[in-house]
Formats: sequence, C-alpha cells, structure tokens
Amino acid sequence: MTIEKLRPNPLIEQMEPPAGSESLRPEPESLIERKGARVDVLRRLVDRSVLSAGRFTREEVVELCRLAALLESIEISPYRPLAGKLVLTAFFEASTRTRLSFESAVLRLDGGVISIPDGKLTGVKKGESLEDIGEMFNAYGDLIVMRHTETDSLDRLRKNLRIPLINAGNGSGEHPTQALADWYALIKWRPELTETGAAAGAGLHLGILGTPGSMRAVKSFLLMALLFREHIERVTVVSEMADPFGVDLQQPTERAGIPFQVTNDVRRVLPALDVIYMNSIAFLGDSYRKLDARFKLDADSPLKPEAVILHPLARLDELDPGLDHTPHNLYWSQAHGAVFIRQALLMSIFNRVDRLPDNAPVE
Repeated sequence: MTIEKLRPNPLIEQMEPPAGSESLRPEPESLIERKGARVDVLRRLVDRSVLSAGRFTREEVVELCRLAALLESIEISPYRPLAGKLVLTAFFEASTRTRLSFESAVLRLDGGVISIPDGKLTGVKKGESLEDIGEMFNAYGDLIVMRHTETDSLDRLRKNLRIPLINAGNGSGEHPTQALADWYALIKWRPELTETGAAAGAGLHLGILGTPGSMRAVKSFLLMALLFREHIERVTVVSEMADPFGVDLQQPTERAGIPFQVTNDVRRVLPALDVIYMNSIAFLGDSYRKLDARFKLDADSPLKPEAVILHPLARLDELDPGLDHTPHNLYWSQAHGAVFIRQALLMSIFNRVDRLPDNAPVE
C-alpha cells in the first residue's frame, strides 16, 4: 500500500521536532503500508457513543489507527468529510488539549463546532439538570463531546439524549479517546502491535506510574492495553497505594492473563520497562489532586536506552523537561496524533469514511 499519489498533509512539517532534538516522531506511513484500513470494521462504529475504552475491540482500535495514519499523511480538507455535520463540545471541566484537538479535528474535516468552554456559561449555573440539557442537545447538533466533573454525568445526560456522545472525561471515570491517542502513538512506534499470532513478536514490559483506579486517563490506557495482551509480557504499576486498581479494573485485569505487579520503588523497576505511562493529576470529588507525585522522571533516571515515555498531559514536576529532546520522548507525538485519531473516530461514527480520496489505501 502506498500513498505517493495523494497530496501530503501540510501539518507534517509543523509537527516535526525542533532542530537538534532526538524526540520520537514515528512516521504514520509505516502503519499504512502494512495494510489499508478496513471499512467494514470501521462501520461498526456508525452512530455509536464512546463511553469507555473497554467497549472497543482490538480490531476496531487497530483500524481506527490505520485510518488516523492515513489522515495524518494526506491533506484531507479538500474532500470535506464532515461537511454538514455539527459537533457540540461541552466542557464542564477545564481542558486544553482535548477540547482543542476535537475542535481542530472537526474543523479540518469541514464540520461545524458549537463550543461550551466553561460549564458556568450554561443553564447549570442556574440549576438546570443534565437530563434537560441532553434533551436540548438533540436539536442543536449531531454529536456531543462532553467533559464533566461528575462521574455519573454520562448516565444523566444520556437519559434524554438521542445523538452519539463521546466521553471526554467524566470525573474519576474514564477518558477513552485519550487511550486511543495513547495507543495510536504506540502503534506508530511499533507497527507490529497490529499483528497477531506468530507475527506478534516479543512482548513489552509496560510500566504505569500512577493510580489507575483514581486517574481516568491511566484507567482508560490500561483497559485498552488489555486488548493488546498478546504483545504485553508484564505490567508493573508504581503507586503509593497498596491496591491502585479500584473496582472498575479488578475483573478486567484478572481475566486478561497478564502478569501484574505493584511496587512503590520506581528506580528499581525503571531499567526493566519498555513503555512508561505516567500521570500525577487526578480529579477526585470536586478538585484536582496530585497522587504518586513523588515518582518523577528526569534525564538521570535509569531508563532502558530504547524505552519510551507517554504522558497524557498536563504535566507538573513529575516529568522533567530535560527529557523533552531525548529519544525517550513519545509524549509530543502522542499529543499531536490526538487530532488524527479523533478525526478517524468522528468520520467512522458519522459514516463518512467513503469521503476519502478514491485512491486512498482502504479495503
């Protein structure tokens, strides 16, 4: 599969690392050349809400990543895939990357956006219920992207909602499209993650610096990791808590058949880790708190030479900027790729994959 005859995406140059930096920017073409995106799999997502990372299948994640790699490689805007579609981004909790990347994804596909950047600007300020807001949203747009401080917000909004809903973070619940961005970065880095059976290759030792049960991005990352269990040799969770998983992860991790271990000695396990996923910010109750903040990485940390670091951002002092220009840095690629994986998801939900160029590598 090649894309040589299609116009390249002008954003590629903007996302290149600065001069002298060794930070990783895996090329999307290596993912496309293995196999084109399968439209029949992507059609399973038509009109579907996205509430949890655990509700995807491995096949759906792989095909979304292949479509995202195509969208990252070519200039898609002339084909106007989302023309006539209107997306509501309703953020009742602060956001930089998630809200802007969704809005960028929609606008670059020629869709329209109505944004609520702050819940205090809505009728909630006057006591309006999410149930009533959901009824109103049916008339105002074709899809909702919502972030909310309360974990049960999705259930309340959906009581009267009849259009698809994408969960952009619900309290301490989940952040499934962040997990898609995470695994898109990893799959570009290691395209063999798309393979099964004998072609799967050696397993990765996955390290999580954080508390999955209390951190929604970490929770969703781990739930999606279970889909790729064939490629994971071991998972080590570095946390201050004796049981960092919580009730949502108890059964899925037990069923996965992957060896898990929990430790609070970060320097002892770092030399063994291939992938390090880290975060320290958790939304608990009604405010942000720092958990596991004493587990820090910097240029002197004893990392494997080929190990990569992922971080959903925003970071505080747990991830030192001294790592930004090193080959361990996969987190900038992770953040940049979020636009394209969200474009792939939106095109699939809206059944607009057929708007791709005629010679695009799809099956």
